[in-house]
Amino acid sequence: MSKAKIKTEYELVQENVDQPPWGPTEPDEEEVLIGLGYHLNEETGVYEGLPRTMVTEAERMLQEARMDLGMSGRPNQITEDYASRNGSEFLTAHWCDMAVTHWARESGNRKAVLPEGDRAYTVWHAEDGLRLGRWHTGTVAQIKEHARPGAIMFVDHQGSNDIGAIDHVGVVEVNLGDGRLQTIEGNVSDRCVRTVRGAADIAGFWNPAYNWTEAMVEKLPTLHEGDHGKHVRTMHHLMLARDTTGLEGLGDDAFTAEHAAGIRRLQQAAGVEVDAIVGPETWSVLLAVR
Repeated sequence: MSKAKIKTEYELVQENVDQPPWGPTEPDEEEVLIGLGYHLNEETGVYEGLPRTMVTEAERMLQEARMDLGMSGRPNQITEDYASRNGSEFLTAHWCDMAVTHWARESGNRKAVLPEGDRAYTVWHAEDGLRLGRWHTGTVAQIKEHARPGAIMFVDHQGSNDIGAIDHVGVVEVNLGDGRLQTIEGNVSDRCVRTVRGAADIAGFWNPAYNWTEAMVEKLPTLHEGDHGKHVRTMHHLMLARDTTGLEGLGDDAFTAEHAAGIRRLQQAAGVEVDAIVGPETWSVLLAVR
């Protein structure tokens, strides 16, 4: 009985078609971008700047990606870098995920973005996020709620949300708030470009844990009114550090109705779900990383 051939990453990458004929992007995003705190560079015509809430590591990832905007052809700096570690066959291979790999390595984000090492094959990179429990399907609702700047965004040009059908990848620069994402992508018609993607293109995405704080909050328990213990004590003192009112004279060993009211106010101010439950998003608010 003959053994089936195990395909190399290079062969899998070459089977992916990640550079379709490229048409115009969607209409102007001026109103949304200004609302998110971005500004128009009059010389380039591009919206620049990052929300103040963005973590430093994700910002560095995007800075690296912006430096390659306009790169075209292959071999190029990105494929040469990838080939130097993984073989000369990658010099002229499809390079969208090589670009993400390059930006992660150059920005010091290998551990967060490349948990299993260098990636050129988009399906494997999407599966990395799935294994970490960070995968979000590319629906309008999921995009609006969960896609952050620095997220790794995956495309199926046939329009499915099937991880196995993914054939392109980029990095989220801006969540436009309406189910669309402004992204930076390599190998779009053999160029590195900034563009806009909607749910019809996006198969899914995942948010890397760009710093130790993000990883830490995922390990903290979810707290509800009536809970007791050391984590409630941590919550109480973080609320005081955030100048939360209404806690005067309260002990720090019980999650009271007054704590719940304060959490609701913090959640509303931060733009997260207002439910008085302290889960990962609200821990991030309390720790001032959101």
